[in-house]
Amino acid sequence: MTMTNLHSFHYQQEIDGIRSRFQFDFVSLALVQPAEDRFVLTWQYVSGNRNDRYKRIVLHSGKGVAGIVFKTGKAMLIQNVSTDIEAKDLFNYPIIVSEQLRSLGALPLWEGSRVIGVLLVGFRKENELDEASFARFQNSLGASLGAFQIREVSQP
Repeated sequence: MTMTNLHSFHYQQEIDGIRSRFQFDFVSLALVQPAEDRFVLTWQYVSGNRNDRYKRIVLHSGKGVAGIVFKTGKAMLIQNVSTDIEAKDLFNYPIIVSEQLRSLGALPLWEGSRVIGVLLVGFRKENELDEASFARFQNSLGASLGAFQIREVSQP
């Protein structure tokens, strides 16, 4: 992604709009950051956050919600954190813990053939996001978010 494209689109305004339009409690955008030849993900834009802990979260490919979506290139849906993730494993999902999310979904954002970002949407109440509502959300988003492409991903 060219820096011109990244900065010419107002991602903060867009995720604020997504949160308002779909009544999510929390929306965030994680972007890949180069770090000593190893790429990491950091939460760059947030809406509906309860604190600033997201600024300190750094995820590697395969770790946390963003890292898993980044690595697999597939959407992730967690309808109920309490039943879908064991309590002893919650430390692997710092954004869920710090923002007290209970139901969430995450989409990979593509540039060409590479995932370079992750869009996370969530609620602080269990079972607010199910397969049908997550699919409706994806369809209504359209094919792009700024310079990123959103690809149709089959749901499990």
